[in-house]
Amino acid sequence: MKILDGRELAGFIKERQFEVGRGTLGRRPKLLIIRDSDNPVILKYVRLKKQYGEDIGVLVEDYYASSFEEIRERILEANSDVEIDGIILQLPIVEKEKTDELTDLIAPEKDVDGLFSHGDFDSATATAILWLLAGYDISLEGVRVAVVGRGKLVGAPLMKMFLKSGVQAEMFHRGDDLARLVEFDVIITATGVPGLIKSSMLRGGAVVVDAGTASEKGILVGDVSEDVRAREDLRAITPKVGGVGPLTVTCLFEHVLEAYNKHR
Repeated sequence: MKILDGRELAGFIKERQFEVGRGTLGRRPKLLIIRDSDNPVILKYVRLKKQYGEDIGVLVEDYYASSFEEIRERILEANSDVEIDGIILQLPIVEKEKTDELTDLIAPEKDVDGLFSHGDFDSATATAILWLLAGYDISLEGVRVAVVGRGKLVGAPLMKMFLKSGVQAEMFHRGDDLARLVEFDVIITATGVPGLIKSSMLRGGAVVVDAGTASEKGILVGDVSEDVRAREDLRAITPKVGGVGPLTVTCLFEHVLEAYNKHR
């Protein structure tokens, strides 16, 4: 069984980004991260992005906002700040029901996470999944693909990308009959429900991409149960750590560099 290790692929892309980021003249590219939580998982993600930015020469500002209004004001300020190339709202925010209201405020040309439906960039996480599959020579041509979860970060934009490219894909929600997943060749899951995908739902030779993240006692866990990972007849699967995540960060900074080069 093949392990879809995103860290290895990210390393190759990062080398090129280092040359771009460090080779810029004048001001450095800049990413603004806005968050309203000190949750350890969120802080971990922010630290990873700050370190990545430092490694390739991109400035990363970590901005903590204490209220919905403060987030809103900071986004609007950053939209008009010519020194800021990319803006991301680190999710989840405290008032989850207001997520769309805030992300839709981000200027399309600065929405490097790809959350805005008419923005300049595709979803960073969805793009990372496609990079990961392509990097391991897994073609989606002529195969049946299942996408579990319709979230704004992964499921919805991924289905949009599949529709545009002609990939035969079907979306599943958490309440759907997931036993039908056994009919599919590639399963991409991103619900944030730990252990949702069971071994009995998967056929031999399937490719499984687990892009789900949740926190259990401060530990990040995915959608795939342990009995799935114990199988040896799958064609490929992402590891518990280091699958889609590293490539998502890489794609995010690829977008920052693109935004910088477009608007400097």
